[in-house]
Amino acid sequence: MPQQNVRLTHAERVLKFLKRQERPLSAYEILEALRGDGVAAATTVYRALAKLLETGHVHRIESLNAWTVCRAPHHSEIPVFEICDGCGSVTEHVTSHLARDIAALSADSGFVPDRSVIEIHGRCSDCNRPSSIT
Repeated sequence: MPQQNVRLTHAERVLKFLKRQERPLSAYEILEALRGDGVAAATTVYRALAKLLETGHVHRIESLNAWTVCRAPHHSEIPVFEICDGCGSVTEHVTSHLARDIAALSADSGFVPDRSVIEIHGRCSDCNRPSSIT
């Protein structure tokens, strides 16, 4: 049976591409990589990313102005991103304790948050490993 030519939406195309990446990418890096796949305008990429963000498939790394695939299933928890300034890798962590602490902090002050983004910059264990060259 011949395989049917399945047409992907722009959001599906962007998600599929991001899943293959080792690091977060800017919308313009995504655009340049997908031009040959029919993605021709920045607005197309931004709309696809907005849809993927809304459905919980991607995260925006605010300090890098870049996008990465959601690696951990979570709904009400707040992801914490460890960003290596050496190699550019981003690791996603999720903890319910942090979400409760932030909710309590906001409740105590009367603040009503729309969203929380927690990013920690530093060096990953690979980049922080002492060099064997002396």
